[in-house]
Amino acid sequence: MRKLITLAATLLIGANVMAAETDPVAVIETKFGKIVIAFYESDAPKTTANFIKLAKEGFYNGTTFHRVIPGFMIQGGDPNSKDDDRGNDGSGGPGYTVEAEIKRDHKRGTVATARQGDQVNPERRSSGSQFFINVTGNDFLNGGYTVFGEVIAGLDVADKIVKVPRDGRDNPHDKVAMTKVSITTRAEALK
Repeated sequence: MRKLITLAATLLIGANVMAAETDPVAVIETKFGKIVIAFYESDAPKTTANFIKLAKEGFYNGTTFHRVIPGFMIQGGDPNSKDDDRGNDGSGGPGYTVEAEIKRDHKRGTVATARQGDQVNPERRSSGSQFFINVTGNDFLNGGYTVFGEVIAGLDVADKIVKVPRDGRDNPHDKVAMTKVSITTRAEALK
């Protein structure tokens, strides 16, 4: 009986590892290197599905990390950041918001959606495309924003991005573009 239980446990563990290797991840390519993001699909299914859809459509390609704040986070995903008008960076999106799915904490390396403030957005609906990567633990954000993923490779790239020189609006002097954002499997991304 013990051998049968051990065999069943081994098969179950093997199935979980296999599923993890085939889980979808996002790969963000920048001039500093790649950032790989695993999704918290069970906690944020609508947000995850939206990010994957936009990435597959090429929506994020060419957008920039338009807001970088040392000791805090890097933010990107605004289609307005593709143009030369720095004044409109941070105000764009795909034309819709996503229902809030606020469940996880803001630990170093977690990825969350940006959103408008409570005074105009009491439901805390997420931006349709803008997101940020926490470069430190930001407990003061807990309970306020949808955390939908975590950086599993390339957090050092986010650390480089957050240190670039920036203007008074925290926009990098030299654009830091997401040259390509793609969806692949965890196994493929971590080769």
